[in-house]
Amino acid sequence: MSKGPVTRFKVEVLDGDRTSRREDVVVTEEPLELRLEWPGRPPEPLVVTMRTPGSDFELAAGFCLGEGFAVRPDAIQTVAYCTDVKLTREQQFNTVTVTFDGQPDREPPQRYGVTSAACGVCGQQSLDELADRDYAPVDPVEVPLDVVLRLPDLLRDAQPTFGRTGGLHAAGLFTATGDKVIVKEDVGRHNAVDKVVGWTVLNHHSRKGLVLVVSGRAGYEIIQKAAAAGLGMVVAVGAPSSLAVDLARQFGITLAGFTRGNRCVLYSTPTRILR
Repeated sequence: MSKGPVTRFKVEVLDGDRTSRREDVVVTEEPLELRLEWPGRPPEPLVVTMRTPGSDFELAAGFCLGEGFAVRPDAIQTVAYCTDVKLTREQQFNTVTVTFDGQPDREPPQRYGVTSAACGVCGQQSLDELADRDYAPVDPVEVPLDVVLRLPDLLRDAQPTFGRTGGLHAAGLFTATGDKVIVKEDVGRHNAVDKVVGWTVLNHHSRKGLVLVVSGRAGYEIIQKAAAAGLGMVVAVGAPSSLAVDLARQFGITLAGFTRGNRCVLYSTPTRILR
């Protein structure tokens, strides 16, 4: 069976002239193969991503929404671990099959290959290609400035595994008043976003008026996933990239970076920040 979110190791600590031995807890990183199937087509591998085990079904659903395969609310019929008898039990729990009710909303490529925990496959797509996906307009939302500034701390308070390992990213969806809807952790920034968005897909939870908060930088793939999910605001603890700013402005997403303490930097401001 797949491991949990943390793995224990015996380690040796060198601290000046002192040496000690103890058990350490590190974040688990394992591959997850995503397969797609629909009536008339058997399950076929699409991508392998490096992720932290946990919320694998949400990760798969969020990935499918972000890549344009499951735009319709009920496009995904089921999400399940693989039962291929040719695989070991551990491999079965590292393989997820998404079953669609019919042809996916966008034709999947033959295969993406392997993605790392550092960046998502959506980074391979151009801005023009993303515009051609005909995303629904993002949902604008009014957010008080004091809420924007508190969101990173509210996200951090909901990161238990980071508290144990110091090695995880997180993404969260919050209301405009700062109430937590869902927070997920993962070794990859993009995986954490897929997990929270996928949670809304599988639980039929509205994303209207919600703010996406990420613990690290706001890269291009983060904004792309926000656009696909119809989220009108992204708050990041770290810096954005140039493509992230371009994409946020193109799709009308408010982007706040370097959100720490009493300071943030607004790179795109369609949403009204109440001061």
